[in-house]
Amino acid sequence: MSFKVLFKLVVFLAILFALLYVGMYNKQSVDFYFPVLLASKWTQPAGIVYFAMFAAGVIAGAILTVGGGKGRSKGPAKGDK
Repeated sequence: MSFKVLFKLVVFLAILFALLYVGMYNKQSVDFYFPVLLASKWTQPAGIVYFAMFAAGVIAGAILTVGGGKGRSKGPAKGDK
């Protein structure tokens, strides 16, 4: 396992810990308004709303990272002879 992968894993776990910590200590209800997707307000504990926004960001990041790039062509590279 490369250092880059290990570093990304540690950072991701630190973010998940912060998410767990916020969820444990923010139990008061909050009103969440997002008129584009929700017809009315969404009242949930703050930790749930935080998790939902985090999950949306992770999913969006995964989609953008995996993405539908063309990939490399099968022929030789431009610099090759």
